[in-house]
Amino acid sequence: MSKESKRREALVYHAKPKPGKIEVIPTKKYATQRDLGLAYSPGVAEPCKEIEKDKNNAYKYTNKSNLVAVISNGTAVLGLGDIGPEASKPVMEGKGLLFKIFADIDVFDIEVDAKDPETFIETVKNIANTFGGINLEDIKAPEAFEIEKRLKDELDIPVMHDDQHGTAIISAAALINAVEIAGKKMEDVRIVVSGAGAAAVSCTKLYKSFGAKSENIVMLDSKGVIRKDRDHLTPEKEYFATGRNIHTIEDAMKDADVFVGLSIADIVSPEMLLSMSDNPIVFAMANPNPEIDYDLAIKTRKDLIMATGRTDFPNQVNNVLGFPFLFRGALDVRASKINEEMKMAAVRALADLAKEPVPEQVNIAYSETRLNFGRDYIIPKPFDPRLIAKIPPAVAKAAIESGVAKIPITDWQAYEDELNDRMGSEDKITRLLMTTAKRNPKRIVYAEADHLDVLKAAQIVHDEGIGIPILLGRKDVIIELMKEIDFEADNIEIIDPKDDSQKKTRDEYAEFLWNKKARKGITYYDATKLLRERNYFATVMLEKGDADVMLSGYSRAYPSVLKPILQIIGKEKGVKKVAATNVLNTAKGPIFISDTSINIDPTAEELANISIMTSMAVKMFGIEPIIAMASYSNFGSSTDPNASKVKEAISILHKNNPEIIVDGELQVDFALNRKMRNEKFPFSKLKNMKVNTLIYPNLDAANGTYKLIKELNNTDSIGPILMGLKKPAHIFQLGASVDEMVNMSAVGVVDAQLKEKKKTNE
Repeated sequence: MSKESKRREALVYHAKPKPGKIEVIPTKKYATQRDLGLAYSPGVAEPCKEIEKDKNNAYKYTNKSNLVAVISNGTAVLGLGDIGPEASKPVMEGKGLLFKIFADIDVFDIEVDAKDPETFIETVKNIANTFGGINLEDIKAPEAFEIEKRLKDELDIPVMHDDQHGTAIISAAALINAVEIAGKKMEDVRIVVSGAGAAAVSCTKLYKSFGAKSENIVMLDSKGVIRKDRDHLTPEKEYFATGRNIHTIEDAMKDADVFVGLSIADIVSPEMLLSMSDNPIVFAMANPNPEIDYDLAIKTRKDLIMATGRTDFPNQVNNVLGFPFLFRGALDVRASKINEEMKMAAVRALADLAKEPVPEQVNIAYSETRLNFGRDYIIPKPFDPRLIAKIPPAVAKAAIESGVAKIPITDWQAYEDELNDRMGSEDKITRLLMTTAKRNPKRIVYAEADHLDVLKAAQIVHDEGIGIPILLGRKDVIIELMKEIDFEADNIEIIDPKDDSQKKTRDEYAEFLWNKKARKGITYYDATKLLRERNYFATVMLEKGDADVMLSGYSRAYPSVLKPILQIIGKEKGVKKVAATNVLNTAKGPIFISDTSINIDPTAEELANISIMTSMAVKMFGIEPIIAMASYSNFGSSTDPNASKVKEAISILHKNNPEIIVDGELQVDFALNRKMRNEKFPFSKLKNMKVNTLIYPNLDAANGTYKLIKELNNTDSIGPILMGLKKPAHIFQLGASVDEMVNMSAVGVVDAQLKEKKKTNE
């Protein structure tokens, strides 16, 4: 994609279908006049009077307890500098989005037209009563130091300038672990800090809280080493000024143990790296280009421990590991401030989490066999689902113990459960899927590429590195549509199966198909004729290994697409019937529903097999399947054959596949409502578990349920995902959206990755 195309894509993303990235959603009923009378006049007067009696009741009757202001004056926005408050708004909205998806915190973004610190401080103080916390953002130094200090001192709610403390918290956790891996001690390591802005100053102060010594620290700014004999130093720089005989970065790096870069690209040379001590630690965090290129650095020093700010290298120092969870813990105990004890607790929790066994879904997301604490894994990954349940409790405990918490937490297990439940609506399963696909892209043949939406999906797949598209359809139409949407890709293969230029390939494929199906009623003439049809051509491509994934169905009836797949690809060993599952990203988290598109009225044995295949599909997403088999009956409350076959399927699974967590038959509300299920059926194997997979007794129920949820709640759906095939072939829903087709492309790639891995291990 060209630079101009990327620019347009970014602008469209922020402008359509409605401007911006966040919105306000009602949390109470408003359907009737009674509801409106409670929401506003006259009912709203009652909470007003209660808050007048005690202003702390605002936390009880309004959303103040979960509301953070992201506030900026636009003086230091990204790498763009002082672009003004209006121009900073997209960034502040983006910060609000991250707060919501990572920690379920609501945000109002506020852009203040005030460069003068005093005016800015007064403005924030005047609106602070609205919020439970304030996140200061993109304010230039040195004003940022004064603004944060004053607001922390003068307000009784948590205030944090994330540009300072976010990077400090994450990098401190990484440094603690890196120093341990290097076999050194914090109080002994010699540290070079390149950069003297808000982040660098805050990072270095926090390192000192964990044992780093002032005499071992050298800080540099754009003018060089910050020395005691330099004039006009700010108080922050003066605090780190050195009296040692060090004048250049080359001098500073000699025999240093740690380099922390928060400055500009390419200021560290291989020679400087070689001059450092054994097992050097380099945090090159300038973005997008670090102070020394990662590949160059690890090539120069084999004993190097390195972190960057980038997603494409190990050990990413990413602020999203910190600020959402720090504020979550602070809000939940109604802390009056974010103090050093709370920040240090977040650091320790992050550092400790990196030493624990990594969940399989994180390994899958990063295409690792097993992430283990070590040189390439010193801090948790942003996709780690444990962050929400580990960091906020640590922060909340520190707030309570340090005396800044206004409400206690006594049941920590209940709090952890609440935190995990908060994240049900977060769409991380889709992001995890995309990340996994990008690690090892595969060739995807799109059988209907002369449809605009299919081509748009293929463009995204290509541009995002999810897969390598092969486009089937009328070549002239595809080329014209590619021009229309600015799909620039010289390496894209375009094939029209009916074109004379494909005769040799058609004949070769026909010979292959005839040999494969000659004893199943297909003549050579039939095969030749079938190969002019795109779905047969695409399926043979997949079977012969000329493509890794096949996708179709956007404009064709489901049975017509499924037929060649079943005829040519066939089932995996041990699979009696192919089935399909859909993933729905619901408010309760991802829910898998089977069988949504193939088996009309499966038998008990077939239901058991569908459950086994669905279990494997759920694991493909890095999720441990917790399965309920749905019915209108609960544990034998009906003896009707439709309920009895579900009960029989459960018996088969419990006997033959005890490793699968499954139970039923269960009505769907009991399956999904853990509390209700525990009270009514305490004997269930699903006790205290959060069900994420539903197996339905027939196609009517499964297909209707997933489509009802999808349409009523505007829920993202991934699927139907075909299960039990020898090779990755999947079928779009008729008229699928571009996003749905991109998601299915990623599913196909991940499916191909796993099948390739399985074949290698056999």
